[in-house]
Amino acid sequence: MVTQCDSSGPLAMPKQFFGTDGIRGVPGVAPLDDRTLFATGRALGDYLHQSDRAANVLIGMDTRESGPHIASLLAAGLAKSGSTVAFAGVITTPGVACLVRQNDFQAGVVISASHNPYHDNGVKLFSHAGMKFPDAVEEIIEAGIGAYLAASEPTDEEIAAQVSAIALTTDESLDAEYLEFLRARIVPGSNLVNFRMVLDCANGAAYKLGPQLFRSLGANVIAIGDQPDGRNINANCGSMHLESLRQRVIAEQAPLGVAFDGDADRALFVTDSGRIVNGDGVLLAVARYLKVFNQLPGNRVVATSMSNLGLERILAGEGITLARTSVGDRYVLEEMLSSGSVLGGEQSGHVIFLNDSPAGDGLLTALKVASLVSSCGRLEHLLTGFKDYPQTIVNVKVRSKPPLDSLAEVSKALTEAENTLGQNGRIVLRYSGTEPLARVMVEAEHQADVERFSKSIAEAIRSTIGA
Repeated sequence: MVTQCDSSGPLAMPKQFFGTDGIRGVPGVAPLDDRTLFATGRALGDYLHQSDRAANVLIGMDTRESGPHIASLLAAGLAKSGSTVAFAGVITTPGVACLVRQNDFQAGVVISASHNPYHDNGVKLFSHAGMKFPDAVEEIIEAGIGAYLAASEPTDEEIAAQVSAIALTTDESLDAEYLEFLRARIVPGSNLVNFRMVLDCANGAAYKLGPQLFRSLGANVIAIGDQPDGRNINANCGSMHLESLRQRVIAEQAPLGVAFDGDADRALFVTDSGRIVNGDGVLLAVARYLKVFNQLPGNRVVATSMSNLGLERILAGEGITLARTSVGDRYVLEEMLSSGSVLGGEQSGHVIFLNDSPAGDGLLTALKVASLVSSCGRLEHLLTGFKDYPQTIVNVKVRSKPPLDSLAEVSKALTEAENTLGQNGRIVLRYSGTEPLARVMVEAEHQADVERFSKSIAEAIRSTIGA
């Protein structure tokens, strides 16, 4: 029995603006109101100017209708701080991370709310290394944002005037550079010429780049979710809604289907028989391949507390250790860097191939999986023996966030589950880093146990700290 009450990571140092994945919210409402966004640009520029080099910043965005206005506000704030801004237009989040790393940019800014609906948006920041800024840097930038918001200058009218003076022009060469980077990462010996695949681009950042990438490698691409209108991003498409992709893969008799989320930092897959494969399946298939070629240092894979117990057990049976971290790709990356691991990721489809990039990249993941399928056979064959344990996640609205293992009723419910499940189950309790929610994840061999204990533990939390 494995029980984890995960209060580490984002809960350790609560922030006013930054959550677990940048700044998120509704455009026009704090923290995505005009003043805060302008202040964010200025605070980022101020931080970058602490070094001796000129502050060159790259901005990219997904297809949400609010993106251009947010980009102009951030660019105006950066310009006010003396920074130079380049604009990639619509591009994936990992595309910005890649381009920042390969060029003379001190930081990258992505305007996206990932898999959320169009009416949400967000701001993600990347360092010159192509990685998200550490918590300590976010705290410095937060302090700068707060200081600017506390000042009376500039006025709203002055901010509007500075935004109007910003003319962001998309640098089309950046797409080409990113695609060249991706093409060079195809698995050696594989060939995608005439490989038939369906791409669901979520009407998001990959709507153009995804089909371009695979068609340039000779693949026969059927694209869906490739007609963004500013409001249909993630709407009944993409990685959150896989049924349309599943139906199309079967109808087209395609060996593989791929679904991206809005900013394409994750990818989920559908096999030729319609089986859905998440990040756990990708980690297994790639780990097996790398181990055969002695390219899996330490025979070690990094995942989060949410990865299925079935993955851990099948890897262990093949001599591969699964190291777990707190939820969040930044924590996966930190563990990979400290342990020398080259493969890690999340069940949600964020996968990091550290020999290629420190960023989870949906297009890169799709390229690796398509390469393996084209050269090694059906994706289901690459997952032979893998059995997901039944799993459920229950979200409970809470009014406060004390340590979950300090609550008597919760401890009582956990003890009952532990005594019943023994070594054949796993429970993860954690708070959301962005919402007033406690998340209860229960895995067990039998669905009845999953339902029973997820309900009892959720009720214990609800009766103690429920909103």
